[in-house]
Amino acid sequence: MKTLRNLDLYVMLTPGILFFLIFSYFPMVWIFIAFQDFKIGQGLAGSAFVGFKHFAALFQDEYFYVILRNTVLISSLKLLFGFPVPIVLALAMNEIRQRFVLRTIQSVIYLPHFLSWAVVATLMISIFSFDNGILNDFLKMLGFEPIAFLSDASSFRTMLVLSDIWKGAGWGTILYLAALTGIDQHLYEAARIDGASKLRQMWHISLPGIQTTMTLLLILSMGSLVTGDFEQILLMYSPAVYNVADVIQTYVYRIGLGQLRLSYTTAVGLFQSVVSFLLVYLANRTARKLGGDSIW
Repeated sequence: MKTLRNLDLYVMLTPGILFFLIFSYFPMVWIFIAFQDFKIGQGLAGSAFVGFKHFAALFQDEYFYVILRNTVLISSLKLLFGFPVPIVLALAMNEIRQRFVLRTIQSVIYLPHFLSWAVVATLMISIFSFDNGILNDFLKMLGFEPIAFLSDASSFRTMLVLSDIWKGAGWGTILYLAALTGIDQHLYEAARIDGASKLRQMWHISLPGIQTTMTLLLILSMGSLVTGDFEQILLMYSPAVYNVADVIQTYVYRIGLGQLRLSYTTAVGLFQSVVSFLLVYLANRTARKLGGDSIW
């Protein structure tokens, strides 16, 4: 009877469960491709088992270490420069008392999150393109030489990090603002009575109040160190910057679909998944030992 009483909640939960079953768990059957010389016509049952042949080829491929380095470096830069931005924004917005100003700022910084990477990449190309980008047209009008923002290896990673921060900072700010609303306001009142400045209040009340949220998001972010952002890079990069921008997921896409090396790229993807799991596990264990906050 208790189950029937909560039937509406189970119905609402069903689409989410089906989504993960169909797109996350059922496809795991195809992991076996990594241990076979998979032929589409023969299927899983008819393809020859080759053990760790493709993993051996993976670690003997010099270019694999290039894409692994690119993946870790780009993800680390995004984490290093992007992780603090929503925290700073949330702390600043938490001090705004004019509702109209607060809602305006919220709308402006939240909007990019709801844009697809296809739209963001189109905007980036329109603004920073070497030939006819708005910024380079302005520089040429002033008499300066155009800058190859998106086709120069020295600047492409910077453009990736900046566009990722611009698109994702608003969503992170929502999470931290929600955590800030849960802090007891009497703590701020007591701090003001004791003469604490705004910065002191942020440091001793606001930051400890959102520490659990910060820890959980950091743990989840660790799993992305070897994944990168497939859509962003695929839509923005070109062969001119493959050496500094090609990551594991774009490599799997190009080699797996372009050259139909399905077994080899499945081995690459399985390696990526295992490393991501280990990073999340280690980060969670470290966080639990140091501060007591963890996902499990």
